[in-house]
Parts: sequence; structure tokens; C-alpha cells
Amino acid sequence: MNGKSAVAEPELECVHHRAKAMAAKPMHYCPGCTHGLIHQLVGQMIDEFDLLDRTVGVVPVGCAVFAYEYFEADSIEASHGRAPAVATAVKRTDPSRFVFTYQGDGDLASIGIAETIHAAARGEPITIFFVNNGIYGMTGGQMAPTTLIGQRTTTCPDGRDPLETGAPLGICELLATLPGVAFAARVPVTSPKNVNTARKHMRKAIRAQLDRQGLGLVEFLSTCPVQWQMSPVEAMRHIDEQVVQTFPPGVFVDKLETPIRDTVR
Repeated sequence: MNGKSAVAEPELECVHHRAKAMAAKPMHYCPGCTHGLIHQLVGQMIDEFDLLDRTVGVVPVGCAVFAYEYFEADSIEASHGRAPAVATAVKRTDPSRFVFTYQGDGDLASIGIAETIHAAARGEPITIFFVNNGIYGMTGGQMAPTTLIGQRTTTCPDGRDPLETGAPLGICELLATLPGVAFAARVPVTSPKNVNTARKHMRKAIRAQLDRQGLGLVEFLSTCPVQWQMSPVEAMRHIDEQVVQTFPPGVFVDKLETPIRDTVR
């Protein structure tokens, strides 16, 4: 030791654990993408409500097409946009199941908009986790219904023009008009504070299903650094400075009578 006394290494405490509902498998998502973070949140909720043995996840086409590989729960692959219809069938066939869909904006708000609206109008007791990154991430960066005005994509290289393609579609605002929706909220996942808010929203969306009060939806404002052509840090900043101007965070519908206690630490 060259005459010097040994210094004891500080004992490290693990502050982050993989949810039991999550499989021990590396994810395929691009660096800086927040799909992995949202997956972990879904897994934490399944653990917290002790739902693993009766959970069925429905995942469609898009970046989350392989989401079923990351959850220990039973999963079903749905055709593009059809996840709410498949989830409806599962829930009606076996009401004891906890059924969630995990969908991107191209899937939920474009090709699947009819399934989304009608499941909400019927008040199907399912839970929708909606990942809004404002672009078709997996298929080449095309414009989505949630693409911002002026945002450049491969199908609008000069920026989205509202005179040609209309304004971005606000899913929470749209679903808030339907009486079958029990809970709908939007949250960015850009900071620890926002992640904690996301957990609170997810608890209520899940409780809406468990109490059979109607459809519950949480919209996550998510990054896509590759298709946005930004660094991960720039993408997070872009959400906080630009995306929230078009998609303001908040609770749009809350018909749950009992507040959900914040139990995740």
C-alpha cells in the first residue's frame, strides 16, 4: 500500500430496481428514447397493484412492436391501430383480467383513431398508455397526426403546414368530450418530478378499470432523438420548451371519487 493506510470504500445503495413485471432483457430502443422509462413505469404499476398474474398487454405496430418481450405478463400482438378493439375483446371475454394497451401516436391517433374513439365512447374498462413523440419513429420519420406545426419530417420536409394537413390532434382534448372516459391525463417524462406525476396519473387510469368506471388513458410526451435529429438532452429540452405549448400537460378527465395515494418511492 506504499505506506498509506487503506481507505474503506463507501457502501453503495441501490436506488433503482427493475420492476418484477419487467423481463431481464436489454431493450432495442434508440439511445435517448423514453420508451424504456415508460415501460418501467408500466411495470412498476403492475407490481404495485399486484396484477401480474392477471394482466394482458396489447401491443400493436410501431416502435413498441416488441414491447411484449419486456413484460413478464401475457401479451397479444394487435394489427396496426387495432389495440383498443383487441383489448375490448379480452376484457369482455374475461372481465377479471387487467388489460392495457401500449400505443404510439401514429398507431393510436392515425390508423387506430376509430378504435380509440369508439372504445372511449363505449366506456370500455381498459387502460391505454399512449406514447406521443409526434412522429412515425420506426417506419422512417413520417408526419403523424401529432406532428407540430412547422416540424420537419420525411413527408413534410419544409415543415408541417396547417393549411395542407390541419393542426396537431389533441387526443386528451378529444376524448374529454366522451362520457365513457373515466380518466385522461397528459404528462411529459422529462424530469423526476414529471415521472412522479406520471405515476399518479397511471394509478388513476388503472383504478378506473379496476373499479369499472370506464376507460382510462395516460398520454406521455416522449422523445424521438433520432427522427427529430437532436441529441437526447436537446430532445428533452424540446419537449419542455416547445411540445408542451401544443400539448399542455394536465388532467382532462377525472371521475374517480377516491384520491389515489402516492405509494411508489
